[in-house]
Amino acid sequence: MLKGKVAVVYGASGAIGSAVARAFAGEGAQVFVTGRRLAPLQALAAEAGSAGGSVRAAEVDALDERAIDAHLSNVVEQAGRVDISFNAVGVPNAKILGVPLVDLELEQLSGPLTSYTASYFLTARLAARRMVAQRSGVIMTVTALHARMGLPLVGGYGLAMATKEALTRQLSVELAPHGVRVVGLRPYAMPETPTIRNAFEPRAKATGMSWEQWQETLAARTHARRLMKLAELTNMATFLASDRGSGMTGTTVNLTLGSVDD
Repeated sequence: MLKGKVAVVYGASGAIGSAVARAFAGEGAQVFVTGRRLAPLQALAAEAGSAGGSVRAAEVDALDERAIDAHLSNVVEQAGRVDISFNAVGVPNAKILGVPLVDLELEQLSGPLTSYTASYFLTARLAARRMVAQRSGVIMTVTALHARMGLPLVGGYGLAMATKEALTRQLSVELAPHGVRVVGLRPYAMPETPTIRNAFEPRAKATGMSWEQWQETLAARTHARRLMKLAELTNMATFLASDRGSGMTGTTVNLTLGSVDD
């Protein structure tokens, strides 16, 4: 579905970013993976190469505007264009989860809001400048059900996810007339990623739940009474990034298995 496309994946050393990069490469895209740690990116590129995919790695801080811009210029120089920008950047949450709002410091609240929003904005804006010039492209990101549901002990994380979804709508309304689509994906508690474990550990003492009880609680919120699979996210990401998803823009696809109503 992505043959001939050029994709840049930010946060590709993480579980979601690396899985999306593999999926894009598997569908024929030329993929440029970035992150703060080069070693796992190089391992990802080698793995994809052995499977017949095209993946190139670079160390890029997705909060550094100059680094992002320089890397995109290099991508265009090598590949001629950029068709897909996928932001899967995560922020360490050990200090932002598990604390009641009444005990939360302002910096703990604003930290994730600023970091997630800034990273998405910078990578989207700089990609959009190239895409508008070529009259085509897809800008993508990942959020969580916290954007639409009030959940306890998540600090500024829910605010950050809601802001990213709002930014997706704002970017789309300005960029769609220029042929650029902007879409998001809202997955839910995938046990194949560290996300669910990272969300549990800071709150274990506060909730009194065991790891097994935590998974059961999350699964019980879904219509399917199960947690979603990483492949379900990557399948949807590939579809949305392809020309087959041309009718989708200005929206975040609900992948929460019914946990959140549209």
